[in-house]
Formats: sequence, structure tokens, C-alpha cells
Amino acid sequence: MKIVNIETRVVTAPLKTPFKTSLRTVTHLEDLVVMVDTDSGLIGYGEGASTAVITGETLLGMQGAVAHIKPLIIGKEIEDFNTLLSILAKSMVHNSTIKSAIEMALYDLRAQSFKMPLYKLLGGSKTTFKTDITISLNSIDVMLEDCKKAIELGYDILKIKVGESVTKDYERIKVIAQTFSNVTLRIDANQAWSAKETVTLLTKLENEGIITELIEQPVRANDFRGMKYIKERTITPLLADESVFSTKQAIELLEMDASDLINIKLAKCGGISHALQIADIAELYNVKCMIGCMLEGAISVGSALHVASARANTITMLDLDGANLLTFNPVKSSTQFNESELKLDENSYGLGIIKVSFK
Repeated sequence: MKIVNIETRVVTAPLKTPFKTSLRTVTHLEDLVVMVDTDSGLIGYGEGASTAVITGETLLGMQGAVAHIKPLIIGKEIEDFNTLLSILAKSMVHNSTIKSAIEMALYDLRAQSFKMPLYKLLGGSKTTFKTDITISLNSIDVMLEDCKKAIELGYDILKIKVGESVTKDYERIKVIAQTFSNVTLRIDANQAWSAKETVTLLTKLENEGIITELIEQPVRANDFRGMKYIKERTITPLLADESVFSTKQAIELLEMDASDLINIKLAKCGGISHALQIADIAELYNVKCMIGCMLEGAISVGSALHVASARANTITMLDLDGANLLTFNPVKSSTQFNESELKLDENSYGLGIIKVSFK
């Protein structure tokens, strides 16, 4: 089965509410969908979000990257899969999101050619999952109302965005934890604090008996020493997100004993193959992983679910709410997105993409 063309289209959808973190505010999904065409008539789908403040990529940049990569893989056989992945990885430095999107499409085609869902091709068997939902950074009153709405929809794991200031963030966490004591809270500061600020805040919360399931990436991505400083002085589990783009960074962080957990994202690491490698590295260090997403739609989130199935023993937490944040889903697929409950279809092929409604 030979690759004959690669096309890209933009997919958009408004969000139910603005997505606010310490790094950005987003009001709608605007992702690039990659379609890899073959001489057999099969089409592979991939998706990438423009998250310039994290990966450095924009829609225009991703489109330009596809134009660069396209001639390198057109004419190649899907059956020569490992060579394709190697060509893609070496095609250009960085640009992890677009590499991930193209790799998704290649994996989709490979699984379709074997007439099986991708998770089975990757060795997985788990099909049902539970995700958290993100509570955007707002005033305490707004966040409390958003938490209430999420719980009413069936969510019992809430990911609380913080990062405005340590003082205000302490109040946010304390009030939300005391108001909703029967739900699991995950805290994400998106690199907003210093190591000392983080220790001060967490110690204060811990002394009051408020220990959340985890604190995610409180310091700058390259501050590995800061991560280690926090881990040595607090008991709240520390999750590395932006600190881990690559397998090399995962090894370095874990060798330093600077994190309790790792958040794997396809858009950060460059795709499915690299996500599997990071999960395998984490398993060697007896470290559990979360699999997360950027502000992505059903193609990317669905791909992450297939990875979660393939490494279910190591990937024990999901932050895959991207498709659930949209007012409507522009992608029709066999994967079910029923708020906190996500389910893969064991009878579909590949990623199970049926139809995409474009801009």
C-alpha cells in the first residue's frame, strides 16, 4: 500500500466556555487535520493543535512543515513502517505536534491495513476509560460554579487550573477542596510558580490536611532542580508535564528522582511511537503516567486512548477532555466521548474515523 498524497485541512469548533490557564486563553478549537492518501483508497487521519506557548507551533507553521515532509514520504510503502517513522523523526528538528499528527495518520493506515483497531495492533485490550475535566482559571466563584456543573455531568476527577498568584491560588485550592471534598482534585499551575513558592503553598495546604492527587508542572519546564527541590520537601505527588517532551528528558528527570509522575502528550513527544517509549521508560523506574492532551479534538484524543490501552499498566490517569470541551464534535468516529466515560470500539479499524466536518 503506497502513499500517494498528503492533504491538510483546518477543523474548528467553539468551546462551551473559554479555556483559561496561566499561559493563555482560548475560545475555540482550531486544529490542523492531516490526511494521508494511499493507492488502495484507504485514508489515514491525524490531528495537531497549534499551541505556540508550549510547543512553539502555529497552524501556518504546521502547514509549512507538512509541505517540507510531504515529498519525503510520498511513494513510500506503509508496509515499510519503521522506515517511515524514522524518516519522519529525522525530517526536521522539533515540530513535535505536526510530526505527531502525521505519525497518527500512518498508524491509522497500518491498523486499517490489518483490519483491526489500533489499540489491538499496539498490544492493548482495555476499551473503557475515565477522564478528568479541566476547570479553567477564573475567580473563585466562577470556578466553584464550573466545578458544580462538572460534577453534575458525572465527573468525579477535576483538574484545577491555577497560576495567577500563590496567595490567590492557595485560596482557590482550599475553597474548592473544602467545598467538594468527595471528588478527586488535580492541580495544574502551568509553570507559574517558583520552587520555593510551590513548597510554601503545598506545605501550607498539607498542614491543613489538603493533599490533592497531584500537583502538575508548578515550575518552568527546564527547572529540573526546582522539581527535585519540591519533591524532596512536600508529600503531594509531583507530575512533570512540560518538562518531558522527549525520552531523553524523561530519563534525565527520573534519574534525578525529580518527579513522582509523568504526563505524556502526543503533541509534546512527537507521536505514538515516542509516547510508547516514554511509558516504557517510566515503567522501568516504577513511575506511573498520565496521558493528556492539548486543546485537541476527537482524532488526537482518540489516538491517545489507543496508547492508554496499549500501556494500561503504566498509564493509569487520563486527562483527555479535549473533545468534551467543545459545543459540538466536528469529527465522527467510533470512539465514544460520553463526558467522563470514554470508550474505544473493538470492531472498528485503525482510529475509527468516519467523517470530519471542516471549516
